[in-house]
Amino acid sequence: MTDSVPKIRLRGLRKSFGAKVVLDGIDLDVMPGTSLVVIGGSGSGKSVLLKCILGLIEPDDGLIEIDGRDLRGLSRDEREEVRGHIGMLFQAGALFDSLPVWENVAFGLLAKRKVARSQARDKAAEFLAQVGLAASVGDLFPSELSGGMQKRVALARAIAAQPDIMFFDEPTTGLDPIMGAVIDGLIVDCVKRLGSTAIAITHDMASARRIGDTAAMLHHGKIIWQGPATRLMDSGSPEVDQFTHGRREGPIQMELRR
Repeated sequence: MTDSVPKIRLRGLRKSFGAKVVLDGIDLDVMPGTSLVVIGGSGSGKSVLLKCILGLIEPDDGLIEIDGRDLRGLSRDEREEVRGHIGMLFQAGALFDSLPVWENVAFGLLAKRKVARSQARDKAAEFLAQVGLAASVGDLFPSELSGGMQKRVALARAIAAQPDIMFFDEPTTGLDPIMGAVIDGLIVDCVKRLGSTAIAITHDMASARRIGDTAAMLHHGKIIWQGPATRLMDSGSPEVDQFTHGRREGPIQMELRR
């Protein structure tokens, strides 16, 4: 694969749930080694977009390519092989409460038998160190950690498989501004260290500008704006400007839930 071929390429991606159209012809390119941030209101389909790429939700129509391979045309085993190169940081961390931190971090490595159990604790300590946590944290359980530490552990687990692609679902939700900046810095450092391609979804505009090289806004199932993440606060799009500045008045109006 050359750098001119998108790492992730979406064309005409559509997904509906009953009469509700969530994704209505999404076209996106994410180039190798770059980070894309997707913004949009609650319920705009950001998480559905990630789940379609991951294969957790089957789209109704459209093309999903990773490294030039159409995922929808691959066998189940081939899809699993592709997913093995993807790391995911979930919004709530999604740590296993019944397992100590080191087993959470090494969970994927153990499940796929990439390391022996006798080596897993040492490997976990390596990845915890990369997110600024001491090896002793590995003996704690998730319930003993603060929200910021849980995010760090979840990030350590996401990078443990050395993924080519990383997804971040609202990485700073529930964190204070300082800890949010710390997590964003760790994300950027980890992505650069691995040379990964990343997609993040967020409502946090400061986070979006710290994480993203490029940005896109999802509204009414469509991408209505794409550009450099540095232009998010001055995009020239009335919808994007209203959203990023949190203005009540503008073209985006709150819809009644039915």
